[in-house]
Amino acid sequence: MSTTTASEQASEQASDLVELRVPADPAYLTVVRTASAGLAARLDLTLDEIEDLRIAVDEACTLLLDPAAGSQQLVAVFRLGDGSLEVEVRGPARELPERSSFAWAVLEALVGEVFTGTSSTGAWIVLRHSRDGVAPDARAGAV
Repeated sequence: MSTTTASEQASEQASDLVELRVPADPAYLTVVRTASAGLAARLDLTLDEIEDLRIAVDEACTLLLDPAAGSQQLVAVFRLGDGSLEVEVRGPARELPERSSFAWAVLEALVGEVFTGTSSTGAWIVLRHSRDGVAPDARAGAV
């Protein structure tokens, strides 16, 4: 028996999901950047917004690489929905830099929301950007 509500199912059906797996090697970041720009263009973002998102995804991926990772993967999951794009990137890095670092300043300046975390297999960063600048969760709660 499923526990998802009708509105959750409609939301899931209204969004596209793209998952990209590449070796955790800087040489493959071009693939992830290009996918980011292409998917952002589907939201009718301005060229500046597309470039900002591409740079943010590149920065997130760079933070998640670990030179000692060997043959591990970098995974980028793109969720496109009602004027918003969420990018979740997972990589082999065990630790992320301090939130006061320049890298975080770049991420937070370029996208609407940034969430991070670590697990036993590495770290993850979620970037959310919406076409109208309003966070998707805030828009859903508006009356």
